[in-house]
Amino acid sequence: MGVEKEITMIYAYARVSSLDQNLDRQIDALKSYVTDQRCLITDKASGKDFNRPGYRTLVGTSETMPLLHSGDTLVITSLDRLGRDYESIREQYAYITQTLGVDIVVLDMPILNSGKEQGLEKRFLASLVLEVLAFSAAKERQSIKSRQAEGIKSAHARGVKFGRPTVQKPDNWDSVYAEWQVGNITARAAQQMLGLKNSTFYRLAQECSKA
Repeated sequence: MGVEKEITMIYAYARVSSLDQNLDRQIDALKSYVTDQRCLITDKASGKDFNRPGYRTLVGTSETMPLLHSGDTLVITSLDRLGRDYESIREQYAYITQTLGVDIVVLDMPILNSGKEQGLEKRFLASLVLEVLAFSAAKERQSIKSRQAEGIKSAHARGVKFGRPTVQKPDNWDSVYAEWQVGNITARAAQQMLGLKNSTFYRLAQECSKA
């Protein structure tokens, strides 16, 4: 009696960042790779982290088993569909390929395909490309933060003020505020007398209470 061969599956994953974005383009590119459309997993969620229902279904959580199993293949249109932080993507790529034993196929960057048939040299190049992408992403974030800091410093030098604009107290503020504090008038009456909106009134009152 022969040993039953374990069935391997091909899954596809598509993601857009918000509910109003369309998945059709990715689905059209991926649907020919799966034999069952239920194997095409999607998310409409930000790529800032990996806490997305579809993705967690694929890789599992502390409470659930992963849909992906050793020998399976995961197809994506591009690496950034996994997420937007390449350092985290690199960790997830390693988790999927090494811990779960699943091959990854990246349609727009075949050099990242992780299949064992790619050979040692190809797998080394894929690893190298991931390292370069992670480094580039880290440098870009550093550059963005540096430009933001320089822009804020320059704006301060030009007298630009950040945050909510300062609200000037009405001329009758002190007397009306005192009447409201001792309970002689309601907050609504005080707002009407001062010509202030509810939020502005309480903001000024809070500033006074801290003074």
